[in-house]
Amino acid sequence: MKKPYPLFADLHGLPVLVVGGGAVARRKAAALLEAGARVTVGAPRLDAELAQWADDGRIAWRRGGFVPDWLDGMWLAIAASGDRALNASVAAAADARRIFANVVDDAALSRFHVPAVVDRAPLVVAVSTAGAAPALSRRVRETLERTLDHALGALAALAQRHRARILRCHADLAGRRAFYDWLHDGPVLPLLRNARPREAEQALLAALEAGTGAPRKGSVALVGAGPGHPGLLTLQALRVLNEADVILHDQLVGRGILALARRDAERIDVGKRCGGRRVTQERIHRLMLAHAREGRRVVRLKGGDPFVFGRGGEELAFLRRHGVTCEVVPGITAALACAAFAGVPLTHRGLAQSVCLLTAHGKDAADTLDAAALADARQTLAVYMGVERVEALAARLLALGRAADTPVAIVENGSLPEQRVIAGVIGDLPQLAKRHRVRSPALLIVGAVAACAREHAWFGEPPAAPATTAPAACLAAVEADG
Repeated sequence: MKKPYPLFADLHGLPVLVVGGGAVARRKAAALLEAGARVTVGAPRLDAELAQWADDGRIAWRRGGFVPDWLDGMWLAIAASGDRALNASVAAAADARRIFANVVDDAALSRFHVPAVVDRAPLVVAVSTAGAAPALSRRVRETLERTLDHALGALAALAQRHRARILRCHADLAGRRAFYDWLHDGPVLPLLRNARPREAEQALLAALEAGTGAPRKGSVALVGAGPGHPGLLTLQALRVLNEADVILHDQLVGRGILALARRDAERIDVGKRCGGRRVTQERIHRLMLAHAREGRRVVRLKGGDPFVFGRGGEELAFLRRHGVTCEVVPGITAALACAAFAGVPLTHRGLAQSVCLLTAHGKDAADTLDAAALADARQTLAVYMGVERVEALAARLLALGRAADTPVAIVENGSLPEQRVIAGVIGDLPQLAKRHRVRSPALLIVGAVAACAREHAWFGEPPAAPATTAPAACLAAVEADG
């Protein structure tokens, strides 16, 4: 197989030809316009959008059948007509004029191939199999999209703006490489990621003034790991985990999530039980501060979302008081994930117009919960850490007026292969939890929507316990609402 020569072409202001007037030709013309080319489209007819572009003056239209003269003065040509014989004629005419031509979906006739692109302009990454397996190029591009920081484009633009100064300050190649490594690994990229371009530029200029990259400053990222399913980790969380030097993780963060982190990162379990002893919040604060002050990139990895019953607010305030650079990467909180994986819509037309996130953790937690929130039958309750207090919680709900037949669903290990969903009603809640030996982590959902768990079950084993009649009522309520 012939090996192509990789090339990035500057087409700004140059005339190019696209032959074809359909959807494929439109996609090719759009990409060329984005690159700044002057696009001529040749075809007997144009689809509605291309015709509008021609009317607006965005493209020129050569109306009629292809003739080789269309290629005169062109720098590039793309045959996208869908007619192989016509495309072959375009390619042959382009060859005769020494103009590079691409024939869509025909590698043998093409002089160049349009790659799959990861766009972090001015940083652009292109992936090509020389037309041999375009679907494989697409899969590789998807992998790169997940791993390449979206702030890299801003970093490249910043470096481009100060390139002359960088060259003056670091004339030798080794020093220049070290400086660019510092740009990527130091404080500049996180500042750009956090939408602080002026501070990022100041950091770059200060380093240039000092004549070298400043020593790497430590930082902390408060990262939500989601409910435990590795596929629910956000792209930003994955990128930060792959940059981490130290990961302080909760006990509920599973191996599947930790396996996605940088291989040589130091992992420290700071869960409620670590080595048989409780790790206090004060101890976690001291660990984050100590590692950051040693110039390390620290990830404080929490199940769910760090700002939903995760003490992320306390940790952020502590870090800022001590001058530590920090960022927050949200995660999918348990209420959203467990409900979705149990088939329970937290809000539902005709049944629930709002949702309240509560925690029942602590000896007297059930007594301190907001009475109005608990009593409102049109509001779904998502109760965190309530497994050990279900008896007191059920009594409180009943005392405040919730009907005994109000549906409930307990979601244990939500989103994980061992997920269990136990469906029932408030009146039977303590017995349900005891009979099924429910253990943490588990989320309790209270409200009419909880009955949908059985009808909408799609993940794991179907819900335990007899179904209530509420799912039918759920559908009837929606139909009645129009």
